[in-house]
Amino acid sequence: MLKKVVVPLMPLTEAFELGVACEVFGFDRSDDGLPTYDFSLVAGSPEPIRTRFGYGIDVPYDLDRLDDADLIVVPAGGTYAEADGTFVCAKDPDPCMDPLLDKLRAAVDRGAKVASLCSGAFVLGAAGLLDGRTCTTHWRHAQRLADLHPAATVDPNVLYVDDDPVLTSAGTAAGIDLCLHIVRKEQGSRVANGIARRMVVPPHRDGGQAQYVAMPLPSTTIDTLGPLLDWMTEHLALDLSVTAVAAKANMSPRTFARRFQAETGTTPARWLSDQRVLAAQHLLENSDLSVDVIAERVGFGGGAVLRQHFLRLRHTTPQAYRRTFRDTERTG
Repeated sequence: MLKKVVVPLMPLTEAFELGVACEVFGFDRSDDGLPTYDFSLVAGSPEPIRTRFGYGIDVPYDLDRLDDADLIVVPAGGTYAEADGTFVCAKDPDPCMDPLLDKLRAAVDRGAKVASLCSGAFVLGAAGLLDGRTCTTHWRHAQRLADLHPAATVDPNVLYVDDDPVLTSAGTAAGIDLCLHIVRKEQGSRVANGIARRMVVPPHRDGGQAQYVAMPLPSTTIDTLGPLLDWMTEHLALDLSVTAVAAKANMSPRTFARRFQAETGTTPARWLSDQRVLAAQHLLENSDLSVDVIAERVGFGGGAVLRQHFLRLRHTTPQAYRRTFRDTERTG
């Protein structure tokens, strides 16, 4: 059960990532029938906490708050040089951080979840919590994290990684995706979607989505594939082969596939199957339709194909997913 959420702040805390944790878990939305959390901020070290932009944050140094937390969220911070903002992270963390690192290890040992936003992953790494796990951070800092923690598998190409009970996210807005993922996993889609609606953000972006697109977009007769992607998500049961969709976009299949990869960071086939799984999730959570009927409605054709893609993306079966989230909806 997700009830108590604690955020330890680093020196030179990053304001955006801190704001993400506060917005998702610290805001009272009970007027919308959404749960409230026992939410608190604490200083991660005894020294005064200030942001990288110079203003201070008056929070107590009370790490005992972490002892019974259900979720500890470590935002970015404490990893920038004073003078020029150059990214640094000492291999041996400041001894003043030892009490926090001990608390983080103890939290994982007792079964609590620990999550990092952006460069907060370096704090989890210093605690030894990334060893033997898959994790991520902002793409600019991924190689540094991998160098410091060779026993971890650092994936620089995803928005977030759920290696339960340790979760990590990429930079900035990916922290929103991870926090909503945690809510969805623990309390169901109704709660996660309700929070997302109030925040005016997408309710779900899959963690395996690319962090960024490095290549320039090729020139076409349309400015963006956004409207086409919206149309595809509304017509998942149709023939959405590359040939069919490229014709709708007035492109050759080769040009369409190249532009799709450039704009979304993935292939049309992978994006489409992920969207169909997401639509199937919604129907599993909110309807009594059979798996075979759901598969037809989202464009997979049959239950066997849906199960194959569901296992690939969600590492569970549709029926097991339905049981889990139906129970979560009743108890969350």
